[in-house]
Amino acid sequence: MHPVIRPAVGADLQRLVVVEVEAGQVFRTIGMAEVAEDRPRIADLRETAEAERLWVTQVGTEVAGYVSAEVLDGNAHVAQVSVAPDHAGRALGKAMIEHVEEWGRARGCPATTLTTFRDVPWNGPYYRRLGYRFLEEDGIGPELAQTMAHESSLPGIDASLRCAMIKTI
Repeated sequence: MHPVIRPAVGADLQRLVVVEVEAGQVFRTIGMAEVAEDRPRIADLRETAEAERLWVTQVGTEVAGYVSAEVLDGNAHVAQVSVAPDHAGRALGKAMIEHVEEWGRARGCPATTLTTFRDVPWNGPYYRRLGYRFLEEDGIGPELAQTMAHESSLPGIDASLRCAMIKTI
């Protein structure tokens, strides 16, 4: 079955919580249990969906993943991308990231950014393969810096292991 990326609707939100929790369990394998325990809030997902910045990837009748975006410092920003483990390895994450890149292009954004763990194999190295490069501290705008500061306040997030990445559109 060919996956379809579509806007998220209210009926999807509980499934998105399950997808993110399931996808996050892989962090347990590298000693990051607190990251694995993170649960998105339905209210936050609803707000993002209502702002038309939340999309799901549907395979057949099943929601297999989701991506959320925002605009930070004039760039499209991948706020979250999660793929259910049953659907991993099928390039769904790549397709969703490309969807955000296209969304940004349509809004005149010159680039797409994201924040991630620099050395976790399915994070920094993965995004490098998709054409992203690490941003040096002096290249991080104020809104992206604020996002990174917020993320570093979350359980299990060590700011020294995090980075911002960018891909020029």
